[in-house]
Amino acid sequence: MIQQITPTSQPAPWRIGIDLGGTKIAGIVLGTDDHIAAETRIAAPQGNYEATIVALTRLVVELEATCDAPSSIGIGMPGSVSPATGLVQNANSTWLNGRYFKHDLEAALARPIRLANDANCLALSEAVDGAGRDMPSVFGVIIGTGCGGGVVVDGRLIDGPRGIGGEWGHNPLPWALPDEYPGPTCWCGRLGCMETWVSGPALAADHARATGLTSSAEDIAMLAAAGDNSAKATLDRHASRLARGLAHIVNVIDPHVIVLGGGLSNLTHLYTVLPGLMAPHIFADHANVNLRRPAWGAASGVRGAARLWSA
Repeated sequence: MIQQITPTSQPAPWRIGIDLGGTKIAGIVLGTDDHIAAETRIAAPQGNYEATIVALTRLVVELEATCDAPSSIGIGMPGSVSPATGLVQNANSTWLNGRYFKHDLEAALARPIRLANDANCLALSEAVDGAGRDMPSVFGVIIGTGCGGGVVVDGRLIDGPRGIGGEWGHNPLPWALPDEYPGPTCWCGRLGCMETWVSGPALAADHARATGLTSSAEDIAMLAAAGDNSAKATLDRHASRLARGLAHIVNVIDPHVIVLGGGLSNLTHLYTVLPGLMAPHIFADHANVNLRRPAWGAASGVRGAARLWSA
């Protein structure tokens, strides 16, 4: 159901933003003053490409019905559209891969849209009016169901000729310890990707390997807070791996600020321990890191999607 919010004094033009996740689809209508005029959330079709197109089309129609003028449409998605082929690549929602997603959705809506990787949308949102708004360069991180990243410099997304800017989640864990090599198998077919170490499912899998117990990332955090030593050890291993991966990013692009997003960004200990764990791996004599929480939380991705036409 669409939740319509009282409009402000600047009702148009409207910007529709949609965050297409693996399990849910969130949508908003953003006004010119960045006021959210309407918002909704629905379950995402699982494993069904055609149903995904239908669900997105209906969502856009319902959101635009709350507006009094035509809207731009921006969509954040897992993976990206290959500039070379026009096909979706690298989506952990694998039913999108190899499909002409942008073309098919534009045909269904009979209008142009803009697409970007969901981590790019998070980075854009936080760079424009979020946790990185005062910084020239932002690296936005998603650590949730998957592991993604996006780079924004001076308010502009840096994506590149292959459409994979910021995709650190499918690089290997740096400075791997002997028991971390070659690493778990990733859905992408490689071994030891960052996603297999620092995502929510990866944290749970690591805990299961160490303890034989099946627990969600949220449950592990609760157990650790209650004093469970095995859960604390799991969080320590996770923080070490995340720190090494982020230090590698700092050595490559040296962002002014790193903003964490996704479900695991709610693990409060990360903001305390990560800078110190990263420092020994940063190739500089001044190794302090500006690490911030997302100002918009779970709404960062959908707000960034709404901004794609002005990015």
